[in-house]
Amino acid sequence: MPFESVKRLAAEFALDKAIKYITKDPEKNLLLLMDFLEKAAVVPDHKESIKKLKNHFRNNPLIMEQTRRLCKNPKVLYKLFDSWVVDGILLGRPKREKIAAEIGVSVPSLILIDPTAACNLRCEGCWAGEYSKSDHLEPELFSRIIEEAKQLGIYWIVLSGGEPFCYPYLLDVVAEHPDSVFMAYTNGTLIDEKVADRLADLANLSPAFSLEGWREQTDARRGAGTFDKVTRAMDLLRERGVFMGASVTSMRYNIETLFSDEFIDFLIDKGVTYIWSFHYIPVGRHPNVDLMLTPEQRLWMVDRVRQLRNSKPVLIADFWNDGEHTKGCIAGGKHYFHINAAGEVEPCAFVHFAVDNIRGKSLKEVLQNPLFKAYQKRQPFNENHLAPCPIIDAPAALREMVRESKAHPTHTGAEQILQDELAGYLENLSKKWLEKADEYKKQQQSAGEKELQVEKV
Repeated sequence: MPFESVKRLAAEFALDKAIKYITKDPEKNLLLLMDFLEKAAVVPDHKESIKKLKNHFRNNPLIMEQTRRLCKNPKVLYKLFDSWVVDGILLGRPKREKIAAEIGVSVPSLILIDPTAACNLRCEGCWAGEYSKSDHLEPELFSRIIEEAKQLGIYWIVLSGGEPFCYPYLLDVVAEHPDSVFMAYTNGTLIDEKVADRLADLANLSPAFSLEGWREQTDARRGAGTFDKVTRAMDLLRERGVFMGASVTSMRYNIETLFSDEFIDFLIDKGVTYIWSFHYIPVGRHPNVDLMLTPEQRLWMVDRVRQLRNSKPVLIADFWNDGEHTKGCIAGGKHYFHINAAGEVEPCAFVHFAVDNIRGKSLKEVLQNPLFKAYQKRQPFNENHLAPCPIIDAPAALREMVRESKAHPTHTGAEQILQDELAGYLENLSKKWLEKADEYKKQQQSAGEKELQVEKV
């Protein structure tokens, strides 16, 4: 038996025992799993990261509350750790790093895939609203991408669209790959009891429900009755112990609602265990810069999200204010990239330019495309990682990369972001934000130095 297979079997055996212990007594036995992960880690910085995480778990009662919620469906908990942690991190990362050294570009840890561009809603300002609705990936192609991803050490597949649940082959393809873990951004309106039962049985696909706030805000953007359909789908998944999250678009008019205690508590009560926050980006259907956050609002979010992380039992990821955690932009194949429903290989969900198509090429080949290389030689785009994004924080770099790689727009109108009034607006906004971000960093550093002096005294 190959050495990799032996390691895999050993990891599965140890993980199975750890999950059984945790589900019997989460509060007592969670740290056993962390001990296992620390011992199993083969990369030194992994061991250090897991050690820090273990200390965080030990000192944070909110983590225990999260764990108890996940333990309602042990199969989900097992799949989460098996595919994401064991395969994706412990075994997958060394494989990705080895291949990256061979081909001279990064091999990411996840891929965002649109199996279809079709959608049953027509949301105002949708980032994917200008893709052709007839575009879709054949199920054989979709499955082939996932299989090739695993060969490269990539086990985390994120799904978008369009609406992933409009794709008739979705759950069948997911079932073909039980050793991968999937997350799907969804409007939630197509998840009924039958779909909820299948998700509970598969245990390796986590829906992230799109909401704009309360009923009035969500229905205004997504259509009457959408909010009630989403919350009903959440109830169905919570009853079955399915791991789920929420996806919110942070806009000028709704951020105080989205990050209010009341709304966050509502999501937690519904069973949400993670929240992805995306700042509105003027791409797709009817780009509208008036929806973008002001620099003052974006700065408010930096502190507010940190407050919520310390007071609520839910994981919150704030794109793009979490650039400090990721050391800048993660797109362009560095840690992730996007394959749209036409097969076009884009650096990011919001950068609608490409030079390659997955049809007729392997995943390893498209990772080496000139647009990704242009990204990776420039990352990070700013020294201050609070300004990580080439679209809204370094638009001149985006123009350079598209020009240098001879990338083409992947739908009509995508080129607007590089031209005329929109380009000028983003250039001006990026400068204003960088001033705010630099000032904030100086204040943080000054406060940190004062705390250090007090500790020494």
